[in-house]
Amino acid sequence: MLLLGFTLWYASYYTTIVVWELRKLFAWVALPLVAAGVAGLLWLALWWVRRRADRRGGGSAGVALGWLGALAGLLLGVAWLVYGAYLQDRAYMGGVQIVADPVPQLSARAPYVVGKAQAAPHLGDVTGEIADITYLPDSDRFATLVERRGWLAGYEVGLVQDIPLGGSSREQQRCAFDVDTADARVGGWFAHNLGRKISAQQRWVRFDAGDVYVTCSDGVPVVVVPLKRQTGFLVVTERPAGVALYNGRTGRLTITGDTLAVPGPSYPLSLAARQREATAAVGSFSDWWFERSGWDASEDGANEGNESEFTLRHGEGSGNSAYVTPLTPQGEASSVVAVSTVPTRHRGGGLAPLTVHRLDPTWSSPKALVALVKAEYRDVCCYNDDRVFEVVPTGGSTWTATIGSEQNIRYRVEGRGAVDGREATCLKGADGTLIRCAYAAPGSAEEQELQRREKEKEKQKAGSGDGGAGGGAGDLGAYSSEQLAELHRRVSEEVLRRLKAAG
Repeated sequence: MLLLGFTLWYASYYTTIVVWELRKLFAWVALPLVAAGVAGLLWLALWWVRRRADRRGGGSAGVALGWLGALAGLLLGVAWLVYGAYLQDRAYMGGVQIVADPVPQLSARAPYVVGKAQAAPHLGDVTGEIADITYLPDSDRFATLVERRGWLAGYEVGLVQDIPLGGSSREQQRCAFDVDTADARVGGWFAHNLGRKISAQQRWVRFDAGDVYVTCSDGVPVVVVPLKRQTGFLVVTERPAGVALYNGRTGRLTITGDTLAVPGPSYPLSLAARQREATAAVGSFSDWWFERSGWDASEDGANEGNESEFTLRHGEGSGNSAYVTPLTPQGEASSVVAVSTVPTRHRGGGLAPLTVHRLDPTWSSPKALVALVKAEYRDVCCYNDDRVFEVVPTGGSTWTATIGSEQNIRYRVEGRGAVDGREATCLKGADGTLIRCAYAAPGSAEEQELQRREKEKEKQKAGSGDGGAGGGAGDLGAYSSEQLAELHRRVSEEVLRRLKAAG
């Protein structure tokens, strides 16, 4: 017994997994087991009564009562399996707020699909396999974690790259792991398993592989593993439990609860997604059962590859960031009616607050918005390898769609939802410079800018006169350098469009 106990304690990784799974299983079967136990005791009691009754020539009432008890236990077990799922969602709903306030101002970023596509070409002579790609909002960069080939191997390199949205910088930083000292990874074999090292240092915590990412600090790779713990007895849920930091040079593992100091999204993304899914239980049990309440993430294919929990920075320069998801009502409706936000950092062992911002006006579905962008801006979308990427919330009631190829983002389209029965959209350069609007929302900054430009044009016309050499609309000397560059770009695009149409 002592040897068995020592073995179980030494195998902290496997015992943690077994305890986690058994605890989840027990939460579902605890009440049915109690019901079955009560029914079994009732059967035994009735069996004894029946034996005595048979001797006296009776016992039919005891048999009927026994069957009734068994049926009641079965029904209780089935009911708990259903109602327990509702209670679990309600437990995750503890920190949810539903408000009519606009979404905080958020900064646009390069689409996740672009960050994923640009990772492999920039790895150079690295022979490993890409394990994870994560957006780091603090530095506005994408981090790529590469596994080394082989069964008994860890990670090979971490790549942090700048993918510009309207800029020319393409800085990259590759930080190599010491493959002899830091030889553990998520899902590795035997002593090369990072999860085993975490369990040996802190038992009863686990993590989701999709939450793991890498950062580079002074050329040293650090693998960040957001941790989770279980709470509850009959209703078992997960809570954050700090982060594990694995040094890629020394192989040292540090577990800390100070998640605010971690350079990246330290709150588990998988936990934020579970909280968002639990909004289905915002109403009563009957509303939850018949799917009449709550919201779903939009999954119409427009944001294929990344449909929910967009990691975005706040726009006011506070250094904060959030997991942001456009929400559609449950059912056949596909219009975006709300946006959920969960902070990417959270202090303490409780759930981070999830806020659902109701939109007014609402948006069309992301798929419909993509079709709208292609229809209203046909001169810039979509030729060759260009396409419309993510449609993401960017604050207030606005959304942003990026246009370009996987190697070069060229434009962005910003919309404000249905204003006066029409989607208000404006085309901008990748850097946010306004080009034109298909329909500018009344009173918006875009409408004011367009009006200012129109007045400036009229002023220039009036100043140039009606005729004379170099006068009139053909006088390019009155244009600023930015206006002349924009005119040249538009003329080039129009010529290209006509050549393609003629061909």
